[in-house]
Amino acid sequence: MIKNKYLFLGFLISLIAMMGSLYFSEIMKFVPCTLCWYQRIAMYPLVIILFIGSTAKYDVNIVKITLVQVLAGLTFSIYQNALVYGFIDEGFKICIQGSIPCDLKYLNYFNFITIPLMSFTAFLLILIALLFNFLAHKD
Repeated sequence: MIKNKYLFLGFLISLIAMMGSLYFSEIMKFVPCTLCWYQRIAMYPLVIILFIGSTAKYDVNIVKITLVQVLAGLTFSIYQNALVYGFIDEGFKICIQGSIPCDLKYLNYFNFITIPLMSFTAFLLILIALLFNFLAHKD
């Protein structure tokens, strides 16, 4: 039974993001760059943690744990979007080890929707869900 609807919403968003990233890499054969891997590392555990958190009795530690991961993933996605949209040059050379540049646009729907933007949106929506969950249980 769902006990925390906002955590369940976060779970659904993280599940869709995980399935989408697996679809792009395993079916579409898009090779993830280094920053994409970092974002996956932050996103994938959220599926399990948020599902458990949404079905268990409310525990503020669930929000604290997921908040760290969401902020880390959000930071990586902001940096990658800045690279993709040309706001910054790759100064830190994070993607130098891999053969895939972090500013590569595999998709470009409507001339602005890219995979890094989808990742940013997912992390932002999960952050909003966590905020609503916190506010709903603030006593």
